[in-house]
Amino acid sequence: MKIVVMVGGLSPERNVSLSSGAMVCQALRDRGHEVALVDLFFGIEGRGVEYASQLFTAPIPEEFKKVSPQAPDLAKVKASRADKSASQFGPGVLELCAMADCVFLALHGTCGEDGRVQATLDMLGIPYTGANYLSSALALDKDMTKRLVADRPSVDTPHWETVDCAREDINEIVDRTVLPVVVKPLASGSSIGVYIANTAEELRAALEKSRELGGRTVLEQFVRGREFSIAVLEGEALPSIEIIPNEGFYDYENKYQAGATREVCPADIPQEWEQRMARSAQEVFRTLGLSVYSRADYIITPDGTPYFLEINTLPGMTPTSLVPQEAAAVGIGYGELCERIIRASMQAREKGE
Repeated sequence: MKIVVMVGGLSPERNVSLSSGAMVCQALRDRGHEVALVDLFFGIEGRGVEYASQLFTAPIPEEFKKVSPQAPDLAKVKASRADKSASQFGPGVLELCAMADCVFLALHGTCGEDGRVQATLDMLGIPYTGANYLSSALALDKDMTKRLVADRPSVDTPHWETVDCAREDINEIVDRTVLPVVVKPLASGSSIGVYIANTAEELRAALEKSRELGGRTVLEQFVRGREFSIAVLEGEALPSIEIIPNEGFYDYENKYQAGATREVCPADIPQEWEQRMARSAQEVFRTLGLSVYSRADYIITPDGTPYFLEINTLPGMTPTSLVPQEAAAVGIGYGELCERIIRASMQAREKGE
C-alpha cells in the first residue's frame, strides 16, 4: 500500500507530531508499505512536484524521532518557510497525498485535530486516518465536548466554566473562581498551557499565559484522585493505563521525556472501576460520532468514580505514548496497530463516516 504520513504543521504540538510520524513511517515501511513522510506546513518546499514520488523511499530525519522538552517557537517556524502564502498546506502536500492510497494523520492539536485537514481531504476524495471532520472539531473543543456528554448516564465530568481571557477582566474571573482549579486552553493538547492553580496569584498568572494561546480557556474543577487514560479502538476499549508522574502532574515535559513518568498497564485497579471507565469512554466516543480510535483521559476518585476530562482523536504515537502501550497489553504490536488504524479508517471513509 502507498501511504503518506502527514506531520508537523503550525501547532504547539508540532514536535510531538514529528516524533509520532517518524515512528509510524518506520513501522509501516518495516511491514512492506511504501511510505512518504511530509510536513504539512513545509511540504516539498524548494523542489518540484516530480520530487514527491522520491519521498516514499527517502530517509526519515533523525531529528524528528525525539520530542524536544520545549514547545516550538511557532513564529520562528512560520518565518522560516520561503513560501509566505497564507495556506496551512506547504507546496506539493496535496499533490503528494493524491498519490497515496491513504493519508496517516500524525498531526496533533489545532493543526490537524480540528477537522480542517480532514475536510480538505474529504473534498479531494483522499482517504485519511481517524475521525471525520465534524467529530474531530467537536472533540477538540473541550467546552463543546463536555456539553455534549455531561448528561450521559455513564459519564461523570468535573464542573467547568469557559472564559475568554482576551476579552474578559482577569481579576473578575479570579474573584469568582473556586480554587483549586485546572486551567486549560479550549482547543489544545499534550498538556500545553495547562496549569493547576491553588491560589489567586497562580490563577491570575495562568490566565495571563492563556491569552498567548488564544484566550478561550476552560476552568475545570480540580478533582483529587489517580490519573488514567483509556483508548477505544474500533469501538472497543483497550486496557487502561495509570499515569504516575515522578513529580508534579502529567504536563508536557512529563509526557514526552523518557523516565519522567511511571505508567502501569493494565492499570492495577478493581475490575468494576475498569469497566466503569471503559463504558464512559465508549459513550463519549459514540456521542461525538468518533470512528476508528481515540484516547480519553480520566481521574478516578477514591470511591471509584471515573471523571472524564477530555478525549483525543489523533492520540500521540511517540516512543512514550499511551495508546501503543495499551494495544501492546492485548498483544497488538506497534506496526499492527498502525495497519489496523489504516484499514479501519479506509472502511469508515467508504461508509461515509
